[in-house]
Amino acid sequence: MGQPNSDPAGQYVTNPPRDLPTRRGTELAMLGFASFIVTAAFMLVEANQEQELSFAILWYGLAYMAILTVAHLAVRKWAPYADPLILPCVALLNGLGLVMIYRIDLARAEKALQAGREFSANAPKQVMWTVIALALFLAVLIIIKDHRTLTRYAYTFGLVGIIALALPALLPSSLSEVNGAKVWLKLGIFSIQPGEFAKILLMIFFASFLVSKRDLFMAAGKRVLGIELPRARDLGPILIAAVACLGILVFEKDLGTSLLFFGVVLMMLYVATERIIWVVVGLSLFAVGALIAFQLFTHVKTRVANWLDPFADPTGDGFQIVQALFGLGTGGIGGTGLGAGRPEMVPESSTDFITAAIGEELGFIGLCAILMVYLILAMRGMRSALAVRDTFGKLLGGGLSFAIVMQLFVIVGGVTKLIPMTGITTPFLSYGGSSLLANYILVALLLRISDAARRPQTSAKPRPQQQAPLAEAHTVMVERPK
Repeated sequence: MGQPNSDPAGQYVTNPPRDLPTRRGTELAMLGFASFIVTAAFMLVEANQEQELSFAILWYGLAYMAILTVAHLAVRKWAPYADPLILPCVALLNGLGLVMIYRIDLARAEKALQAGREFSANAPKQVMWTVIALALFLAVLIIIKDHRTLTRYAYTFGLVGIIALALPALLPSSLSEVNGAKVWLKLGIFSIQPGEFAKILLMIFFASFLVSKRDLFMAAGKRVLGIELPRARDLGPILIAAVACLGILVFEKDLGTSLLFFGVVLMMLYVATERIIWVVVGLSLFAVGALIAFQLFTHVKTRVANWLDPFADPTGDGFQIVQALFGLGTGGIGGTGLGAGRPEMVPESSTDFITAAIGEELGFIGLCAILMVYLILAMRGMRSALAVRDTFGKLLGGGLSFAIVMQLFVIVGGVTKLIPMTGITTPFLSYGGSSLLANYILVALLLRISDAARRPQTSAKPRPQQQAPLAEAHTVMVERPK
């Protein structure tokens, strides 16, 4: 087997590409199938809630179709060799999330009407955020023509990411705190979570840094307790960045993002070095940090207590978990049917607990099907990361794909009482602008990496040799055949 070549950025090049079809027709067919499922879901919600079909279905359906059409045309033009399943999976998840948000809006509107209160629907806002997310999606595909160019700005991205994380902590609570977590920037009528974008910037920084220092992480340095540690000056930047980010997130009481960030960095470190000792060290540090946080912070004790026994205070701190568990139990195996359940009984059912609402109305089977779509999305992203021909792309693509899985594990594990509950959203399903914007940027980067992995490598044309002028040509004696 030959030695790998090097690309212009000085990274190893592996896995020579094969001639592959663009498969955009497959993507279009899958998008059509996703549209059919979402349209049928809207009709079921209307039939069970309103007992008739309204013009709202037409408006949401046309908006959804327009978004899918623009996204498909953008991929066809700017990333023609991208994986054909990534965008349909995202479209299906986004569409089903819109259906559930609309269904919960109908229930909340009825309760508001009975109580004589005003009501503000979330579904139209979600459509607006999706359109803005699509604009960012297009911008990433157009501006970033080669993912390797991101390595030039890695340290800048890292600095901006840390600043974005720290900004809510520096602002007064009136401008940054919601439900006890200081993770927001309140800009008039809009609120945004800068941490959602910071995680992508920091993943780019860590991927670039680990690629440039990969050999040092594997060999150079001193041996401590049988572990070869890198030199302090090499380990310093990543250690300072990781500690700063985790410290900021703990101070802001954003436990979900802390766990997500820690898991992604640990995964990228293992992939870069292929040494299991880093996983052992990371998990040990996590255990120590969790014990310290449990002793120092009241909100951590509250989350753990609700996890161990939410029925100890079913009308207080444990109310959300209790209602979510009742909803999942009500749904059972097959669910109550779209529009036939009571998901509005769970607080934050459109955001943190939307998986509980889906589990109630679609049941265990429906929830597992949606989790399978997430798994397919992550697997296709991982496959692209393995196939891409540069080490930075492998590490960044793997980190982005793992971030989806990790985020899903954190939120679904919390809703089902597998782990303590944390306040993060379900990618593409939950209502919220920040999560939707950041995750569409993440998908655009995955498509860019996938396009680079599947694109046939154009072989350089041989340069024609210049012939010497006739006056300088050597005289050659040719023997005449007899």
